Amino acid sequence: MAKLILNQVAKDFGTGRAAVSGFSLDVREGGFLALLGPSGCGKTTVLRMIAGFETPSDGSIHLGERLLADASQSLPPERRNMAMVFQSYALWPHMSVADNVGYPLKVRGISGEAYRTRVREALSTVRLVDYAERRPADLSGGQRQRVALARCLVTSPDVVLLDEPLANLDRHLKQEMEETFREFHQRSGATMIYVTHDQSEAMALATDIAVMSEGRLLQVAPPAEIYARPEGRTVGGLIGRGAIVTLPVMGHERDLEWHELEDALHAANTDGADILVRPEDVVIGVEGAAATVESALYEGERYAVKLMLGNGQVLRAFSRVAVVPGEAVRVIIRAGWRL
Repeated sequence: MAKLILNQVAKDFGTGRAAVSGFSLDVREGGFLALLGPSGCGKTTVLRMIAGFETPSDGSIHLGERLLADASQSLPPERRNMAMVFQSYALWPHMSVADNVGYPLKVRGISGEAYRTRVREALSTVRLVDYAERRPADLSGGQRQRVALARCLVTSPDVVLLDEPLANLDRHLKQEMEETFREFHQRSGATMIYVTHDQSEAMALATDIAVMSEGRLLQVAPPAEIYARPEGRTVGGLIGRGAIVTLPVMGHERDLEWHELEDALHAANTDGADILVRPEDVVIGVEGAAATVESALYEGERYAVKLMLGNGQVLRAFSRVAVVPGEAVRVIIRAGWRL
């Protein structure tokens, strides 16, 4: 297995604004990378360039020592030893599950016992051995997705590419398939690149998250780090729930605690540093800065509360007891992150 390297990759479709600009990224061997960002940010274009469906306008893509593509040449998709899972599953309706999974092997001229063994191993990985002779129409959405995964695995690809594969599933099935993807990654050992606009999917699945906006890569980090220490307002706003407040805090520390935030919260001045405050770090009680409840949404185990500070800025918090809009409360911020 080899490391996938994107070096200053760009793609311009001639629309006046590049779809991807200066994109550089090393994808670690055997890792699970999520490309995360809003619709139109360029993440699917990056995936298609890695797959070989698009040629970069600039920069280069390497798999280990092998050049896959640059502005002057591009290795065809079938010679990259990659596999792709689409939203639509792309299964042949007239073929059995086993035949769908084994189709890439037939294309490569593999037959006989070697063919049967690899199909059986791939189906075992996604726990579908007992469904080998069924047709796709006889399967649930989650089972069809697992067939698509097994078809990826059967060729022992260096990289598995997934283009929003859970977008068409309901919440319950999505959670079930997230577990399937985690297990698939652990058992296959393949490098996986997963495109999504859903941050909860990225957090649940990835070993690393690459956040994109307007064709550019903003930050790459493991989920826990990118949640706790996002770089800039865009990443801070995309990752997790929270609020960004501007406060006149002193010094240059980035991890801030209540004693560093208290005076700044009481100040009428809102010039200063952008501070990301997560709702779990806001404590509603009888002490701290004055705030007014703007809204409270019951989520089952808690209320999600929107608060207005005295200087007009907004905080978000969680509360286990009911609060009502218009209620005057006081808040303590246990921790904040200077963006």
